[in-house]
Amino acid sequence: MNKPLAERLRPKSLDEYVGQSHLVGPEGVLKRAVDSGQVPSFIMWGPPGVGKTTLAFIISQTLDRPFYSLSAINSGVKDIRETIAKAKSKQFFNRANPILFIDEIHRFSKSQQDALLGAVEQGVVTLIGATTENPSFEVISALLSRAQVYILKHLTREELVRILDHALEADEYLKKQSIKIEEYDALLQFSGGDARKLLNVLEIVIHANTDNKAINDALVQEIIQENIVLYDKAGDQHYDVISAFIKSVRGSDPNAAVYYLARMLAGGEDIKFIGRRLLILASEDIGLANPNALLMANSAMQAIQTVGMPEARILLSQATIYLANSPKSNSAYMAINQAMALVKETGHLPVPLSLRNAQTGLMKKAGYGAGYKYSHDFPDNFVAQEFMPSEIIGRTLYTPSQNPSEQRTAEDLQRKWKKYYG
Repeated sequence: MNKPLAERLRPKSLDEYVGQSHLVGPEGVLKRAVDSGQVPSFIMWGPPGVGKTTLAFIISQTLDRPFYSLSAINSGVKDIRETIAKAKSKQFFNRANPILFIDEIHRFSKSQQDALLGAVEQGVVTLIGATTENPSFEVISALLSRAQVYILKHLTREELVRILDHALEADEYLKKQSIKIEEYDALLQFSGGDARKLLNVLEIVIHANTDNKAINDALVQEIIQENIVLYDKAGDQHYDVISAFIKSVRGSDPNAAVYYLARMLAGGEDIKFIGRRLLILASEDIGLANPNALLMANSAMQAIQTVGMPEARILLSQATIYLANSPKSNSAYMAINQAMALVKETGHLPVPLSLRNAQTGLMKKAGYGAGYKYSHDFPDNFVAQEFMPSEIIGRTLYTPSQNPSEQRTAEDLQRKWKKYYG
């Protein structure tokens, strides 16, 4: 009973594992690899609480491989090298290499990842990494090229309910009690889709429910209200707070924006994650209304990686307030969305002959480049001519927003392209 419920119920085989049927179901790629005994190095990318650590351990146990585990939060290059040395000492003739599990691998620096590379290349270890961030952004290309990437999905409502029901039936302590779950919604809501948190919430409710009442939504709300964490970077509060942060910047409220920034920093959020959100905001929501916003966000992104915390909080605050106070425009975002939709609708239309490059005499005879007017030969470096494929001439994809910067652009477009922006 000293162990938490989630630990007591940790699955020990693929048959007990809930979720990720596309990977570990009968036809799943990982199931086939385990059955063959040939598991490659791979990285699992998915939301928290879907069983990444459990799956890595099950695979090591099923294959009877030594299992080493490191967390990127508290492991350095020295820890990596010591673990690799231990793995080498386990190498014997005809014995499969150990499994090295790296939790939150996206938090490893380049030097830490470089320390892993040789062991993976030489087959000293089979690397299994876990990350909640897109590995393309955080894992070095050399390591990424030597590992498969498998995407883990959110657990469905049915899978989460199955986990709860299994807990009441299988746990040695719980099955001796008369516990009945009448309503599941509040339990699922507080878990945020995280199976580990779901079992923790159930355990809190059961221990607090001294009257042995049936578990319903009202009871769960009453008990859990005083227990939930305000910000959990590994849970769904992470998504709620970052959403509030983005919407506050978009809504031009610097006070709320810097408040939610503080919430994330106090919760231990990765500063590079915040920096990436600012970069996206600078183009998606500010864009051409203030092109300097992207320069500010990009400078902040580079600077925070140089200085680190705690000083990075000042740089992020500066960038956040600047973006919140900037005029807003999503015209560039809307323009590319409309352009992508148009390409999907019309396919790859032929480029007008006048715009094609006549690289050979035969191309020139075929009309390539014929009629093209070199803009710099004309007053103001502009001359009206058609650039769109003939099938979509006249389609306007960019519409200037109502802000001073783009209104000046609108006036210039109307002067140059009267028939399209008149």
